[in-house]
Amino acid sequence: MLLPKGTVLAVVDGENFELYRNTGMESDPKLSALDVPDLDATNYSAGAKDHDKVSRFTAGGPKDRPDKLEESAHVAAVTEWLNGQVLKHQFDRLVVIADPRSLGEMRRHYHKELENALVGEIAKTLTGRRPEQLVSAVHG
Repeated sequence: MLLPKGTVLAVVDGENFELYRNTGMESDPKLSALDVPDLDATNYSAGAKDHDKVSRFTAGGPKDRPDKLEESAHVAAVTEWLNGQVLKHQFDRLVVIADPRSLGEMRRHYHKELENALVGEIAKTLTGRRPEQLVSAVHG
């Protein structure tokens, strides 16, 4: 996939969120890090039907359910923020790189305009990687 100049990459997992913009040319991308907002992960609608199960598991049961709920809320908050940026025309083109679980959750919250701005999606965990590695994954 090509990265036109100005394209924004959102790199997401259940705990992390990174943003980059291609400040180079389409044929020679250069990713520059963007400031990431502090997001309040309060959207638990993704796990709402599991919320009762979560409370039952907290007394000595499996500990992964609350974590998954927190991860879903984080990913929903990221997606809501991205939706807002697209609606305000801050991002015209967007590539989303996220682990498969997070990407599936993000898709549930995409606004129609965000879908129109999507250049592509990559279902991989690439948070914490160097910009050159992200470019390689996009070109992969």
